[in-house]
Amino acid sequence: MKISFKIGVAAVMAGLMLPATSAGAAAPVSAATASEDARLTAFLDAEFAEWVKQQPQLATRLGIKAGGDRWNDISEAAAAQQLAWRNASVARMKAQFDREKLSPEARVNYDIWALEADRAALAQANRIYRPPFYSFLYSAHSQLPDFLVNTHAVADTVDLKNYIARLRGLPAVLDTAIARSKVSDAAGIRAPKFQIERIIAGSETLITGAPFGPGPDSPLWADVNAKTEALVKAGKLPRAEADALLGEARTALLGIKPAYERVIAWARADLPTAPSGRVGAISLPGGAAYYANELRLNTTTDLTADQIYAIGLKEVARIEAEQDALARKDGFKDREAYYAERARLFPPRPYDDAARAEYLAASNAAVARNRTLLAPYFGTLPAYKMEVVREPAFSEVAGGAAHAAPPSPDGARPGRVYLHLVGDTKDPAETIDLMCHEGVPGHVMQGDIQVRQSGGPKFRKVTGYVAFGEGWGLYAEALCKEIGAYPDTASDFMRLDAELFRAARLVTDTGIHARGWTEDEAVAYMIKTGRQSPEASRSEVRRYITLPGQATGYKIGMLKIMELRQRAEAELGPKFDIKGFHDLLIASGSQPLPILERRVDDWIAAKKAG
Repeated sequence: MKISFKIGVAAVMAGLMLPATSAGAAAPVSAATASEDARLTAFLDAEFAEWVKQQPQLATRLGIKAGGDRWNDISEAAAAQQLAWRNASVARMKAQFDREKLSPEARVNYDIWALEADRAALAQANRIYRPPFYSFLYSAHSQLPDFLVNTHAVADTVDLKNYIARLRGLPAVLDTAIARSKVSDAAGIRAPKFQIERIIAGSETLITGAPFGPGPDSPLWADVNAKTEALVKAGKLPRAEADALLGEARTALLGIKPAYERVIAWARADLPTAPSGRVGAISLPGGAAYYANELRLNTTTDLTADQIYAIGLKEVARIEAEQDALARKDGFKDREAYYAERARLFPPRPYDDAARAEYLAASNAAVARNRTLLAPYFGTLPAYKMEVVREPAFSEVAGGAAHAAPPSPDGARPGRVYLHLVGDTKDPAETIDLMCHEGVPGHVMQGDIQVRQSGGPKFRKVTGYVAFGEGWGLYAEALCKEIGAYPDTASDFMRLDAELFRAARLVTDTGIHARGWTEDEAVAYMIKTGRQSPEASRSEVRRYITLPGQATGYKIGMLKIMELRQRAEAELGPKFDIKGFHDLLIASGSQPLPILERRVDDWIAAKKAG
């Protein structure tokens, strides 16, 4: 399938030429060009260092201790200031550098830095539609404690003191989130009823149990205790000092309770009139423009909602035909008969501790095995530890989507895949495909390689694009078939099942936000066509409703990567180098699809010339 990919900011991308080498490394350049490239890298690193000062949570992700006692400022004033800073930074870059004097690789860095300012402007235009509590995946009530538990590592006393300082600062962030939500409410942009209910339930969980009252330790109290005891056990913190710091942490936690009670009070006041039914972008004031911006941000293309809807329908039909063929090859009448047999063999049952342990063990084993299959297909391999773990209790939901986080740049924090292990169990044949997407060679591997980049500007280690990252994850599922990760028809059939699910997302997301589908209509489509369980379908649709356009990046990105590989294979024939192609894709970090396409075209041209 041929798809035309463009970026709205044409002037930024005009004339882009990139190096073409066997493994995606920079082509030789003159001494003068190399000097100019180095000067640009130094400039971008200095600018990025200033940006990181404005984003203390990003600093923590990067392993930087400075700012580790603060949260990002999510106020309107800060957002306006940060956008102005980005624009000024791009202006400084353009004033100090002649793009034509840079190497092709350095032009990419130049262009992406400029493009990020344009993308920030699009995001700012949509800001009123994105109040901090409204996202099913990224609501502030759960994301803030999630950051403390899963990202704020405690390797020494400084880290622990910073953790406690962030506990003290959490109420102010929650209050800002409430204020922003009220502004959106007043503009007619309301969180759906299901999200309001989730905010209430999640907030109550976070302030239930010790030290707030009787019962088991609350999530944050359990976390700070565990991290403190680890320091004591390692001999890094005397017992008496540990007890004193835990006393400070307890006091800070007790100060969080009133803030969460304010969140609950706002949510309960909003609940009686919270919208349900038709709750997509199309139902909001200015919703069409809002959704168009979100599609541009998430796909890095100018594809319209109607075009994406049509692509989704076409892909659904193609994948269902492949499933029919695979089922018949295994002796079944069609895919429906195969699905019925899998349901008979593995009927859903509620998760218990044994099922959770089995699923985690199988998932970790799949990631470990996939790592052993990579060498013939990649020149650059992952280096850091990876693990599959359970989603924290305060954000875990039945049918929730698995997700991944890259390792820290120094590898101290391993790459992780998070699984929701409540609700009903799934067909075990799905495990390998899921780990191909989230783990290896998917997200965790791509993130491992990205954070270990050297030689280029530091901002490229953390800049990400949904269409590239999720497109790579979905391509990784198909690649797993090629590398021999699927041992039987069942696991391969479930690979197609997962791809069908992503194709159905194109239809569902655009159906909700551009065609006026209700939540129930979208859920019915995901059950019937997306082949998801009722609870997973409900969870997925609620994600799409509160995060418009994000789910379209998967299939759009995969289709472009597949198109580019087919083009390279057809044009290069025996000169095609699969290791070089894959390294070209992921060894230099995340990138917009138009830049990726240009890089592949130039790689093809250079291989032909060589």
